[in-house]
Amino acid sequence: MAGHISWKRVIRKVEMGRKVEKVLKDKGDKGAPVSEEDGTRTAASKLQEKSALQTIEDYQCTGILENDFPELCNLIDMKEFPLVTPRPRPTVTSAIDKSVLEEGQSQTSLLGSPACPSDSFLYFRPRLQVELESDDPKSVREVHIRGWKIDDRMIRVFNKCLPSLSSLQGINFWNVGLTDETLSSLSATLSLCVCLRKVVLEGTPIPSQAYALLISEESVLTHLSLRNNKIDEVGAKLIGQALSTPKLANKNLTSLNLAYNHIEDAGALYIAKGLRLNRALLCLNLSHNQIGDQGAMKLAEVLGPFALTHEEVVERRILLLSKDSQDGPKSPLFARRADLKGERSLSHSSSISIDRNQKTKSAAKKKDKESPKKDEKAGAGGANAGGGTAGAQGGAATKKDESKGGKKGTDTKASKAKGAKSGEKEKRPLTTEQEACEQLEIISPLLDVVEHRSGNIFLPGNNMLASLNLMGNQITEISLQAFLTVLLSQSDIPKGRPGTGLLRLAVTRNNFSPKCEVFLKINEILSKRDPLSKTALKSEGE
Repeated sequence: MAGHISWKRVIRKVEMGRKVEKVLKDKGDKGAPVSEEDGTRTAASKLQEKSALQTIEDYQCTGILENDFPELCNLIDMKEFPLVTPRPRPTVTSAIDKSVLEEGQSQTSLLGSPACPSDSFLYFRPRLQVELESDDPKSVREVHIRGWKIDDRMIRVFNKCLPSLSSLQGINFWNVGLTDETLSSLSATLSLCVCLRKVVLEGTPIPSQAYALLISEESVLTHLSLRNNKIDEVGAKLIGQALSTPKLANKNLTSLNLAYNHIEDAGALYIAKGLRLNRALLCLNLSHNQIGDQGAMKLAEVLGPFALTHEEVVERRILLLSKDSQDGPKSPLFARRADLKGERSLSHSSSISIDRNQKTKSAAKKKDKESPKKDEKAGAGGANAGGGTAGAQGGAATKKDESKGGKKGTDTKASKAKGAKSGEKEKRPLTTEQEACEQLEIISPLLDVVEHRSGNIFLPGNNMLASLNLMGNQITEISLQAFLTVLLSQSDIPKGRPGTGLLRLAVTRNNFSPKCEVFLKINEILSKRDPLSKTALKSEGE
């Protein structure tokens, strides 16, 4: 009997213990901080209950990415997705995100034991971080997406929420697993972002290497980074064609980063071909590729005067004809419509157009000379007719009247001339405004002043490229000599011509000695051009 009563007590104690553990667990879940994975699951479950009857097409974005992104993910039945978190501002002391360290430390303190090895990779977990311009949640300036695959469903979400961010200026993708189809859809989505100027797509190799979709002629991006994407000759060819062709050219991209790829001499040749007629790119990074002397010499060739190909010569003639004809077709969008008379020196006009201009000018001068003679004859005839009745006494009066009439005539003529001139002056501000707008456009290099040498047409080189990074390639002293020749030729750039020439050329970590004379001469020339070195010297002197 006693044994029977003891078993009942044991059962009661066990049941009481389970109840106590359950209560403690519920209290701990309410008070303890929620982890990122648990937060995603709970957020997804709540949003699924809230918007079960709505579709992604019907959803109206509020411009607050923290609210719109999870709502849209739930509408496409996505159960797990990263939360939108603010990105802390980077510090100089550490390159690792401090939020990651703090998050890892908080987890270790909660567990009460050392963190497991997986916590050291917390930085590489899927995340979507935003940088804000102010405390307003709608002022998203930059978005960072890293460590998770962007599929077709996520492209639909981005297509809905990203264009609603009115302050979005940059997007950073790292290791997002894009395909050919998703890259095409993503480029179409990015084109809808009005203020977007910077795109970083790194660590995401694509089979077709169609990264050139991001820098088409209509693109407004100014900075594009494509590091570590295994870009080779195929991708370099597409990028070179996107930079410029004889008929089209990119007008907005100023910085292009192609470091840590698989670009060899053939790929560098395509990039150099794209630089021939591109006058927008200022900074080009080709470091840590496999470029040798052949590719480097092609890059140096386009920085100095180069001969036009047959296709470029034909396109130049078409541009000259469209420029000279008033009712003819306009030049391409990337060419400045040089309609000004003073810009005639930018191209060699044909002899027919010069003869026409001379004939029209001579005819106008003859008319101007004949018109005052006719006026003088008419005034003399009127004086003789009135002098027959008045006699000798009225001669002086008639002469005075004639002189007054002549003065009045001249005054009226002068007033008419002034009126005409004033009318011209009133019309001039409109033309000057148009000229000012045209001066903002990039002039077509094919309409520049050319030189005829040994049966070829030579065009001035690309003086707009100011920074070229070729570190970590396979360059020797042979191609260094080509760059030295270019730097010496760019020192004689005439005043008024756009561009400064190379201000920075990084060629270290290549196949030549850092003590060779050509390399030292290049450093000497660039030290005088580099504005940063000048400011540094001034600050040291002060």
